[in-house]
Amino acid sequence: MTPTKVGIVGCGNISGIYFQAGKTFDILDIVGCADIIPERAKAKAEEHGCKAYDSVEELLADPDIQIVMNLTIPNAHASVALAALEAGKCVHNEKPLAITREDARKMLALAKQKGLRVGCAPDTFMGGGIQTCIKLIDDGWIGEPIGATAFMMCHGHESWHPDPEFYYKVGGGPMFDMGPYYLTALIALMGPARRVTGSTRITFPTRTLTSQPKFGTVVQVAVPTH
Repeated sequence: MTPTKVGIVGCGNISGIYFQAGKTFDILDIVGCADIIPERAKAKAEEHGCKAYDSVEELLADPDIQIVMNLTIPNAHASVALAALEAGKCVHNEKPLAITREDARKMLALAKQKGLRVGCAPDTFMGGGIQTCIKLIDDGWIGEPIGATAFMMCHGHESWHPDPEFYYKVGGGPMFDMGPYYLTALIALMGPARRVTGSTRITFPTRTLTSQPKFGTVVQVAVPTH
């Protein structure tokens, strides 16, 4: 089988996992990458033995690339994905698919129109833990579930992430960053949601970064963090 050629857009903190994991699949061939900061793309290309494109537009114009892995920040997911679909590429987005329902629907409609596919992280619900739980429920081991809870507690990204500012801007926050893992797991276990309600707040109006290389930077928080 001829491997499918893949281009990665976005060479930030999460991209390393995709580069490494992609090498374990014979059906995938990550041929190149691009980033809004060209030096990032060059560094990843050198590290993983692929081509660094000078721009996202150059990558999307490459006729050999069939799938674009969109690993940009959440606020850019829709624009990059729509551009990739317009260029005739299938797209796999990091989570969330988009930061608005309207953008997500545009993406899916364009993919359908062009006969392309759109995928999105997380795929963790396909792992052994959740799949085992699904089987136990389906096989009647615990009877009919009537409720489920999921939660995560941590202070934030400013103590460890090398460039965490975008987490506290529009498109960031724990719901878009970590929420997809828990929502995906709950839906996989319990079925689709019929109604959604929410209550949020900004816990701290500013965050001081204690990670490198931006130690001491004060970030204004623009999104709910609790």
